[in-house]
Amino acid sequence: MSAAHATRILAIRHGETAWNTESRIQGHTDIPLNDTGLWQAARVAQALHGEPLHAVYSSDLLRARATAEAIAQAQQLTLRLETGLRERHFGHLEGLTRDEIAQRWPEQTRRWLARDPAFGPDGGETLQAFYDRCVGTLAHLARRHPGECIAVVAHGGVLDCFYRAANRIALDAPRAWKVGNATINRLLYSAEGFTLVGWADDQHLGTSLDESSDGAVRAA
Repeated sequence: MSAAHATRILAIRHGETAWNTESRIQGHTDIPLNDTGLWQAARVAQALHGEPLHAVYSSDLLRARATAEAIAQAQQLTLRLETGLRERHFGHLEGLTRDEIAQRWPEQTRRWLARDPAFGPDGGETLQAFYDRCVGTLAHLARRHPGECIAVVAHGGVLDCFYRAANRIALDAPRAWKVGNATINRLLYSAEGFTLVGWADDQHLGTSLDESSDGAVRAA
C-alpha cells in the first residue's frame, strides 16, 4: 500500500455512561450512554460533518453503537458493527471500581495495574490477546479502504491499543496520553503499519472524562 493509498482513520471513543462517572469497569457489560453521552455523540457527529467519510464502523456494544449511529446518520452512511472493536473483557471484575477490586483481589490488582500482558481476569481476556484482537481488527478494516477515510467508534482500552500500535509503545509501558469520551483521534494506515496524525481532539466538547493514566477505570 503506497502512501497515496494510505487509509485515514478517525478513531473515536464512545460518549459518557453512568459507569464512567462512577469509575466502574464496563468491559463487555452493555451500558447505555447517559444524557451527557448522548449530547457528546451529537457534538462529535456535528464536528465530523465536513469529513469525507467512506464508512463508519463501531463496536456492537450499545455505548459505542449509539455514538456511531449519530455519526453515520449525519454522514448518510450505513453503520457497520464489528465485535472485534469491543472493549477488553474483564470477566468477574466488570461492574466494580478499582478500590473494590483492590480490596477483594490484591494480587490481580497488582498485575492489572502493572499492565502485565499475560494477565487476564477470571472469565476475561489477557491484555496481549485484547491488543492483538483490536489492532488486528483495525488493520483489517483499514485494508478495505485504501485511499479513503473511515470512522471507527470503540472504547477507551481499544483506543489505547491503537495509540500504542501507532507509536510502537510496549503494552506494559504506563499510559501518559488522554483517552477522553467522544474525542477524535487521527491515524493513517499504510504498508508500514499505523502512524499517529493527531490525538485527543476535544474542541467540540469543552471537557470530557478521561481514563486514568494507570489504565484503571474511566473507561471501557
